[in-house]
Amino acid sequence: MKFVDQARNAGWAATATAAAQAVSSAVAMKKLEAPDLDKTFIVVDDDDDRRGRVDESGLPLVYDKDLIEQFWAKERGALNKRWTEFLGYSVPFLTRIAGYLISGGTDELLKHDAELAKDAREIMEKLGPTYIKLGQTLSVRPDVLPQAAMEQLAILQDGVKVFPSDVALKVIEQELGQPIAAVFDEISEEPVAAASLAQVYRGRLRSNGQYVAIKVQRPDIRETVSKDLYVLRRAAEVYQGVFDRFVPQQRTDYVALLNEWAVGFYTELDFLNEAKNQMRLKKLLEDQDNKGVYIPEVYEDLCTRKLLISEWVEGVKLSKCEPEEIRDLIAVGQECFLTQLLQVGFFHGDPHPGNLLKLTDTSKGKIALLDFGLMARVQTSDIDKMVSSIIHLANKDYASLVDDFIGLGILPEDCDRAKVVPLMDKALSPYVKGGGAKKYEEELKKMYGMDGTARANVGGFQAMTQDALTVMNDIPFTIPPYFAILGKAVVTLEGLALTGNPDYGIIMEAYPFVARKLLKEDRPEVQRSLQQVLYGTGDGKLGAERLAVIINSALGVVARGNDANAFIDFDSIPEDAVGLDTALRFFLSNKTTSLRNLLVEEAVSVSDILLRQGVRKTMGTLSVNLRRPPLPFLPSLPVPDLNNLPIPVLLPSLTEAPAAFQDSEPITNKRGIDTSTSAATATTGSDWNPGIGRGSVGLKPVVVTPSKLLDTTLPKLSREEELYALSIKDLTTQVLGPDAASLINGDALSDPTSLARVLVAFLATPDMKSALRVIAPDLLGALDVSNSDADGTTSNTEYGNLSDAQKIIVDLNDEERTELTNFLQKVLSGVWVKLSERSKSITQSESTSAPVL
Repeated sequence: MKFVDQARNAGWAATATAAAQAVSSAVAMKKLEAPDLDKTFIVVDDDDDRRGRVDESGLPLVYDKDLIEQFWAKERGALNKRWTEFLGYSVPFLTRIAGYLISGGTDELLKHDAELAKDAREIMEKLGPTYIKLGQTLSVRPDVLPQAAMEQLAILQDGVKVFPSDVALKVIEQELGQPIAAVFDEISEEPVAAASLAQVYRGRLRSNGQYVAIKVQRPDIRETVSKDLYVLRRAAEVYQGVFDRFVPQQRTDYVALLNEWAVGFYTELDFLNEAKNQMRLKKLLEDQDNKGVYIPEVYEDLCTRKLLISEWVEGVKLSKCEPEEIRDLIAVGQECFLTQLLQVGFFHGDPHPGNLLKLTDTSKGKIALLDFGLMARVQTSDIDKMVSSIIHLANKDYASLVDDFIGLGILPEDCDRAKVVPLMDKALSPYVKGGGAKKYEEELKKMYGMDGTARANVGGFQAMTQDALTVMNDIPFTIPPYFAILGKAVVTLEGLALTGNPDYGIIMEAYPFVARKLLKEDRPEVQRSLQQVLYGTGDGKLGAERLAVIINSALGVVARGNDANAFIDFDSIPEDAVGLDTALRFFLSNKTTSLRNLLVEEAVSVSDILLRQGVRKTMGTLSVNLRRPPLPFLPSLPVPDLNNLPIPVLLPSLTEAPAAFQDSEPITNKRGIDTSTSAATATTGSDWNPGIGRGSVGLKPVVVTPSKLLDTTLPKLSREEELYALSIKDLTTQVLGPDAASLINGDALSDPTSLARVLVAFLATPDMKSALRVIAPDLLGALDVSNSDADGTTSNTEYGNLSDAQKIIVDLNDEERTELTNFLQKVLSGVWVKLSERSKSITQSESTSAPVL
C-alpha cells in the first residue's frame, strides 16, 4: 500500500476514534432507556399472571421495560464494571484490526486471519453467553468470513463449556418441586449438549417410559444477560452517535435494531414462553400440511421458567452433516421457513445448524427443528409486501420494488426514484443471482468493469465510491427494527444453504413458494400481485407465456435466462415445462384458488369476444348465402332485407345482480378490453349459476331486427379485441390444434371440414362411444372409430392435440371434474350477465308486457 494511502487511512481512523470517544463520553452522561416492548415483533408471553412480577434478583419474569430499568439503576456499579470489561477486550482487538488495515489493507488483514479468529472466539467465550450467541450467528456465513474464522467460530456451536451436573440436577429438582426420581426413572450423568443459555440432558419419564430432552437453564444467566443488554445498548448509542455525525442523512435507528435483538434475547430465557411457542408452531405447521419438518412434543405440565421438557428425537445436527446432505435437506428447511414467514406469520428467529437435526426416524420427517425461545410474528400486511418484493426482485422490476420498500418502511415516500432505481439494480441484482458475499463481490466488480487491470480497478472503484456516497448522502433509507430478527434468521439459513450449494440464492429459491402462494390465496392484495405477474407492466394483456411460467414455477420448474442464476424469464416457457395434463390438474386443485378466480374474469372476456366474433361471422356467411342469385329454372323473387326485418327473439334478462355479486370486490382489468357492467364483479369468487326462469334471471321475449340485435347485444370487436382474438387463436392452435382454433375463431360455416374433424374427435371419447354403441352402432362404424379402443384414443393422427386434451379431461377425477364444472359455470354466468346488461336497451325500450320466462 502506498504511503499516501496509509496516511489517508490513518487520518480517517484518527477522526473516527476521536468521534467515538466524544460520543461515548456523551452517552455515559445520560440515562439509557430499556427497549420498548410495544414496538417489538418478538413473541412474548401474554400471561397476565406473570406480567409485572420479578424473580429473586429483581428481574421481570416476562420482559418489562420499567422493571429492567429499575434493575439497571440498582446495579449501576456492576454495569459500569461490565462496560469496562467489554472495552478491555474489544478495543485492543479492534485496534489490531485497524492497524493491519492501515498498514497493508485487506491483504495484510488476511495474513493474520487465523490468529484474529482464534482471539475473537476466545474473547467471546470470556465475555459470556451474549457474545457467544453473536459468534454462533457469524459461524454459518462461509461467504462472509474466511475459512480460519469459520473453523474457530464453529467451536462455539458445540464447544460451549458445561456447568457442573450436580448444579443442573439441583435446578431441575427445585423447578419440579419434587425429587428427580419421582418424575424420571433414568437421566444421563452428563449433558448431551451445551449451549450458551442452557444445557440438555436425556431422561426417561416414569409416567410413560418415553425418553425426553431435559433443557435446564444456566445458573444466574438472567442477571448476566441483563447486564450485557445494558452494555450493548450503550455500545449501540455510541455507534448511532458516530453514524449520525458522519452520515446525518441516514434514518436507520440502530438503537432500535439492537433493542429488538435485546428483547428477543431476554425472552429466550423464559422457557414457559418457549414451550408455548413450540406447541403453537407445531400446530400451525400441521395445519399447513408441512410434513418435511418435525417439531417435538412438549410436556407442558413439567415445564417452568428455567426448565423445558420435550420429546427426545434421534438425529444428527446439520452442522455435522456433509455438504451433499445439507444440499439435499435445505429445500425442506427452506419450505418450512417460508411457510412460517410468508404463510402463517410466525417464524423461528434462530434456525442455526445446531437447531436443525437430520432425523434418524424419517417417518416423522426429514428434519427436526429445535429451540423456540426466539420467535417473531409478522402482520399480514407486511407479509403481502414481502411477497410483492420477492416477485419484483425475481422479475427485476425495481421501479415497483421502490413502492414495496416504501410500504416496508425502508424508503421514505419522498425518495428520489430517479436515483433509487439505478442504484437498486447495481446493489440488488448481484445478490438475487445468489452465491453469497463472495459471488456478490465478483458480480459487483464485473458490473463496475474492475477486470484486474490498474486502470479499470481505479475507474471502477471511483464509480463504486460515487454510488456509495450517493446512497449515503442522497437516499435516506431505513433498516426497520424487525429486520434485526428477520435478517438474523435469513442470514443464518442462507449461510447454511451456501455450505451445501455455493450458488444458492434465497430470492430465486423462494420464488416457487411465492408462486404457489399467489395462485392459491384469493385475498384482494394477493390477487393484485398475481395480476401484476400475469399482465406485466407493458400493454396490460394477459400473457400466455407468463401464465405458463408461473404455473411451472409453482410446480418447481423455474424459467430463467441464459445464466443459470439469472432472473425469472417471463417471456419464455421452460424447456422442461410440465405437460398439459399436469398443468390442468394443478389448475383444478385447491392450490390455485386465486388463479381460477382471477382467470374467471379473463375467461368471461375471452368467451364474450369469441361469441361476438363467431356469431357475427356466422350471420355474415348466412346473409351472403341467402342473397345468392336464384337457380335458372326458378322465377326470380325479391330477397327481403333480413337484417332489418323485425323478428321475435328471447333475450337474456337480469333485473338485478344477486347479492353475492354486489358484495364482491372487482379486480381491475388491465387490458383496456371491454369488461364493463357487472361482469367482472359477477364472476369473481362467486358460486352463482344463472338458472333459466329462476328468480331475477331468465329470458324475455322481444321483437327486434337482427341488425339492432347484433349491434346491441354482440357489438363489433374493437381493433384491440380483434388482435386479442388472433392471439387466442394462435394459442389454441398450439394447445389444441388448427381444427379447434378454426372453430373458436368462428369459421365453422366457412371451414366445415375442421368442424367435422372436431365433431369426430368429440365422438371418439369413451362416454360418447358407449352411447353410440347403444343408439347408433352404424354411425360408430361409419366414423371408423374402433370398438376396441377402450381408452378412448384413436389411431387417426389428424385430430392432433385435441384428442389428447379430450383424454386429459376424461381422465379427471371427480373433484377435478367438479372444479372444472364450477369454473365453466362461473364463466357462463359472467357471459350471461354481459349479454343481459347489453340487452337492457332493447328489453327496456320494447313495449311488451311479456313476462320473464
